[in-house]
Amino acid sequence: MPQHLAEKLIARAAGRESVTPGEIVTCTVDLAMMHDSGGPRRLRPMLARLGATVRDPDRIVVISDHYVPAEDEASRQILATTREWVRETGVRRFHDGEGICHVVLPERGHLRPGMLVVGGDSHSPTGGAFGCYMFGVGATEMLGVVVTGEIWLKVPETIRIEWNGRLAPGVSAKDIMLALCARLGMDGGRYQAVEYAGSTIASLDMQERMTLCNMAAELGAQTGLVAPDQVTRAWLLERGVPADAIDLERWRGDAAAVPAETHAFDAAALAPQVALPHSPANAVPVDTAGAQPIDVAYLGACTGAKLADLRMAAQVLRGRRIAAGIRLLVGPASAQDQRAAESDGTLGILLAAGAELMPNSCGACAGYGGHRFGAGARVLASTARNFKGRMGSPEAAIFLGSPFTVAAAAVTGRLTDPRELLGG
Repeated sequence: MPQHLAEKLIARAAGRESVTPGEIVTCTVDLAMMHDSGGPRRLRPMLARLGATVRDPDRIVVISDHYVPAEDEASRQILATTREWVRETGVRRFHDGEGICHVVLPERGHLRPGMLVVGGDSHSPTGGAFGCYMFGVGATEMLGVVVTGEIWLKVPETIRIEWNGRLAPGVSAKDIMLALCARLGMDGGRYQAVEYAGSTIASLDMQERMTLCNMAAELGAQTGLVAPDQVTRAWLLERGVPADAIDLERWRGDAAAVPAETHAFDAAALAPQVALPHSPANAVPVDTAGAQPIDVAYLGACTGAKLADLRMAAQVLRGRRIAAGIRLLVGPASAQDQRAAESDGTLGILLAAGAELMPNSCGACAGYGGHRFGAGARVLASTARNFKGRMGSPEAAIFLGSPFTVAAAAVTGRLTDPRELLGG
């Protein structure tokens, strides 16, 4: 029977030759990732009540990113609990304050094609960019995983989303995802597996593919997937993954497998997008949104502050200054990406333009830390979500855009098509 990539990944984890959409199967979990907000502070008391223990600490990665840096006593206690639990359980793969979990996990070489991975965060589908079946779970499901090493799963249908052609300068994976949210809706994936394909996808670097899979969550999908290729292989080799652990042939769907739905798009026709408050599905081409003023431009989060994202913003900001009265906040997604941005001059360009550097953490994206936006604030952010009240006051107006678009607005003080500043 022809199998999609999602079905092959699930079948391997279930110890089966094949699986069929709609089946419920029990899978061995190769890796469980959790962060300080939803991980040890919730698991520790549940394990104690049950008298249960962690089955295999070597299959767990813990990353502190939500309450970093601690701003009050409650934050300090959550981080202390995280560190204590890691020591108590013998978890060796603990990345404390190194950046956002969805970026740190792959950059530290923990992911490779063929794995089935769960994460204690809704944007865990990011791992699908590496040919993993990765999805988010809540604390109760994570408890079951760490105690048993298994999880049950209803085999999803596959929705294939094809993009072909070349993206114009100033257009990125974030624009692809905002356009998809507007076109398909926030439940467009209907708890299925979304597989991205086509010549456009093949041309994207790994961090742009991560953005696609990360925001599969915004489409309502359980996971997003990109079949691994030579781009994947090169990226993983650079991060210490052994060559024999990177299988590019096995982990791709069969050509004869028929998706539940196929959606095809022309990348060359895509314009930079902006999502109006208060939903990613409110996306429109930025040149149709009007020159709406902003007072904060925010380059942050797993979706919008990776090295590739910072470099996009630098293309716009090189030799320019941000507009008077505008704040440009930049929180690199990981310490490693920040170091790389410092080394290649990207960060220098952003700082010279007037950017304020923030910690390598989730920060304002989900309303953590000291940067919560107040009533009346008008913010254009490179984050994945702009739900009312998520980033501070319900009376703040949060817009979403790509790093190109955020940088352009920082220069002009209003929603602006970045192509105007890139000569496109």
